[in-house]
Amino acid sequence: MLDTAYGVEGKKVFETYCWGCHHQTAVAFGPPFSQIASKRSAEEIRAMITDPERVSKLFGYKRNAMPSFTLSPEALQAITRYILSYKPQEEKR
Repeated sequence: MLDTAYGVEGKKVFETYCWGCHHQTAVAFGPPFSQIASKRSAEEIRAMITDPERVSKLFGYKRNAMPSFTLSPEALQAITRYILSYKPQEEKR
């Protein structure tokens, strides 16, 4: 379960930076957090947020539409935990 402090801060970061392209469980312009959480580690998520152009190439994507974000370490940790909280339940075991 996501602790309240990270949940509140993570949701705030999501609403500030992510919601225009991502949704928690539905496909939008970018993949939903549930899909990201089922495929990526915390380190991969943080790297994609801070350097998406480089990481997209490492993941084998032909192009990248995501901008890079400069977040405080606390905000980066909060959004990473928030994204991972959407990992499907059967995968959390």
